Amino acid sequence: MKVRVLVSLKSGILDPQGKAVEQGLHGFDFQVDHVRIGRLIEMDLPAASAEDAKAQAQAMCDKLLVNPVMEKAVIEVLG
Repeated sequence: MKVRVLVSLKSGILDPQGKAVEQGLHGFDFQVDHVRIGRLIEMDLPAASAEDAKAQAQAMCDKLLVNPVMEKAVIEVLG
């Protein structure tokens, strides 16, 4: 089952990479505000159900993929 995990910084956490991208876009005359950088993790899991796949992905986030102090994750089961 394909699972997508979007990891992003929690609000209130400074994002220097996002700020650099925002300034670069301003340099090209794009009007943008509050750029935040995250990461997307896609994986295939051998799960019997969507609930099982989501539980597996959550366990992976808890143990390795996400720093719970600074980051949050949104898990999407694609089928």
